[in-house]
Amino acid sequence: MSPEEFTDFYAASFRRLVGQLFAMTGDAAEAQDAVQEAFIRAWANRRKLDASGSPEAWVRSAAWRIAISRWHRARAVGRLLRALAPPPPAEGPSPDRVALIDALRKVPAEQRRAIVLYHLCDLTVAQIAAETGVAEGTVKARLARGRAALAPYLSESDSAGREVTRA
Repeated sequence: MSPEEFTDFYAASFRRLVGQLFAMTGDAAEAQDAVQEAFIRAWANRRKLDASGSPEAWVRSAAWRIAISRWHRARAVGRLLRALAPPPPAEGPSPDRVALIDALRKVPAEQRRAIVLYHLCDLTVAQIAAETGVAEGTVKARLARGRAALAPYLSESDSAGREVTRA
């Protein structure tokens, strides 16, 4: 089958095959996906289409097998998921983490970046300088200014209700 003949065959039969497979599967999206996949396989097996004498039947059969294969895989995954214990509920972020993230948002971007790279990513000043493309002195200044900018936002109350800045 020549490329032109295949294009004509596709144009003439695609919608009809999707409608037929939809009737078989009950799922329009699955029918369209399976028919598209079957046409991809048909293109790769054009010689078989010529030999079969009924290329539309070949594509319809391939699409049906694709849809059934997906259905079997989905059922197997469903059985596997039901057999597994549900995961424990994920805890939300701690109040300290929420406070830190909120405070970091209030610090200028370059200072925030230096603080995160240094304190959360455990990079050295030299590594931060290399990654950000600035001098080590600039990194040190950003860290110092960033820490100073964070300090007012990172405070907590002591047992007597007084505000205490964290060290």
